[in-house]
Amino acid sequence: MTNHKPKSTNFLILLLSIFTLSCSSKKETKNEEGERPNIVLIIADDMAWDDSGAYGHPNIRTPNIDKLAEEGMRFDQAYLTASSCSPSRTSIITGLYPHNTNAEQLHWPLTPDKITFVEKLKASGYWTAQAGKWHMGDAIKDRFDEVYDVGTSGFQLAPDGTKAKQKGDGSGCENWVPVLQARPKDKPFFLWLAAVDPHRPYTDNIVEHPQTIEDVIVPPYMPDTENVRKDFVYYYNEILRLDDYVGKVVEELGSQGISENTMILFISDNGRPFPRDKTTLYDGGIKTPWIVKWPQKVKPKSVCNNLVSAVDIAPTFLKLAGLESLPSFEGQDFSNLLTNPEAKIRDMVYAEDHWHDYEDYTRAIRTKKLKYIRNFYPDLPNTPSADAFVSGTFTDMLKMKEKGELTEAQLACFIIPRANEELYDMVKDPYELNNLAGNADYQENLEAMRSEMKRIRKLTQDSLPAFRTPDEFDRETGKSNSFRQRPRPSKKEMEKIILETAQPNKKG
Repeated sequence: MTNHKPKSTNFLILLLSIFTLSCSSKKETKNEEGERPNIVLIIADDMAWDDSGAYGHPNIRTPNIDKLAEEGMRFDQAYLTASSCSPSRTSIITGLYPHNTNAEQLHWPLTPDKITFVEKLKASGYWTAQAGKWHMGDAIKDRFDEVYDVGTSGFQLAPDGTKAKQKGDGSGCENWVPVLQARPKDKPFFLWLAAVDPHRPYTDNIVEHPQTIEDVIVPPYMPDTENVRKDFVYYYNEILRLDDYVGKVVEELGSQGISENTMILFISDNGRPFPRDKTTLYDGGIKTPWIVKWPQKVKPKSVCNNLVSAVDIAPTFLKLAGLESLPSFEGQDFSNLLTNPEAKIRDMVYAEDHWHDYEDYTRAIRTKKLKYIRNFYPDLPNTPSADAFVSGTFTDMLKMKEKGELTEAQLACFIIPRANEELYDMVKDPYELNNLAGNADYQENLEAMRSEMKRIRKLTQDSLPAFRTPDEFDRETGKSNSFRQRPRPSKKEMEKIILETAQPNKKG
């Protein structure tokens, strides 16, 4: 017997079909919106580019960072725009070179007139949150939906130069997983997860199975003594703790079922906090680990050997979110490299060193083969940061200097005057020990790099400041002086103080 449905029933079925198609269409639109990737930026604090297993260190136990590289892409030619904590961070978030942020010196706050990539993500529907070390001032905290700032106690010396009391376990990472768990589930998200590890000061008993002095690899520009090795063990142990938190974030993404379309970028803000590394423009100061994991787009165990700069992060994140880059951004979108690592987005990177505890003004250009450094204040020695100054490493170096026991490479922090120009063949001389600026065979290279530096300085309006900023610490004793203030005055406030007390700088 044939079943005949009345016309009214057919009409109801038709309406139901239309409604179902309409809902399906809306669902598809929502899915398309959901295809925008979640973005997680993890920033280590003072970690050298090659101090992990992922970059070939044979002894540091970093299984979670190593796994990021195994499941994603490792960048082997990645550089920062500054070798100093807060200038590096403000450069990343604004897509500007430090000298254009109004926050180019350590502890200077970013001014509210600067546009960040975060507010653009937020306005487009991303939920945005920060957890850990902030160090960019209060003016831009409203660019995030949530900010979990751990304060400055974990990375600033107390007024008397001793260790400041730290919050939590001192890592700065305690809120990383909680903020991920608290995110709205109906929006794509961006997380700025910033560790305090492995920044000084260091403490005992922070990991269950610490590294040993036998695990340490000492660069040739530092003496290989027991105190130096002990200092490195502290540093290594903080990397171990950081690695553990990286693993917890990856695990949480997996448990939430959102790993596939979540891009993780792991970097450091500058190099290790040791002499001739942090606050210098050698690779120990500006080269960074740079690992991207994004299962939906990035092939496992892939490697990119082309140049990228931290100033490229802002335009790239906006591109990945389907947004236009900002005219103010000074970097390049590197998203094409994620699927085509053989592509090239730049021929060189530009980096800066400004005041960091001690006055300095240095610029560098790095290609894949060469490094050119211009020291604009050659009358000042390459003094390490204040926290590295009081370290066991530099204490030994000071004693050995007095006894005449340091090699030429290990005396680099004390040389006065410094060379006006430095040129290094980074393939033949990765530790930058042989200055080729006076070598006749490299004069053509020197002139080309010198010309390129003039070009980019003019293009980005980078010029010598009118006044030098006084040191906050004595260069012989490391003790703080009367010029040291916390919170540190802003650039505008500092200029007023300097105008009243300092002598004009000589242009050059």
